[in-house]
Amino acid sequence: MAVDLAYGFIMAGVFLLLYKSLPGETSLVKGVSFALLVWFFRVVMQAASQWVMFRIPAETLLYSLVAGLGEMLILGVLYGLALRPAP
Repeated sequence: MAVDLAYGFIMAGVFLLLYKSLPGETSLVKGVSFALLVWFFRVVMQAASQWVMFRIPAETLLYSLVAGLGEMLILGVLYGLALRPAP
């Protein structure tokens, strides 16, 4: 549980660091942009490495990609709605 909590704070900090450089005018669009960025580097890269290294059914990898996209979109929307960098 402590690792998940720390991971959440780290992700929020990275979102705030990248806030001004994320595409979009509104904070919600910036949150979705952040979610897609994190999804690619975290979920897609993990699925690609598992596909290369192990014999995993394609359905399992697809499920992992879709579930990870949903998770990251929820997280990005919540970050976009709740967090703003200090002026």
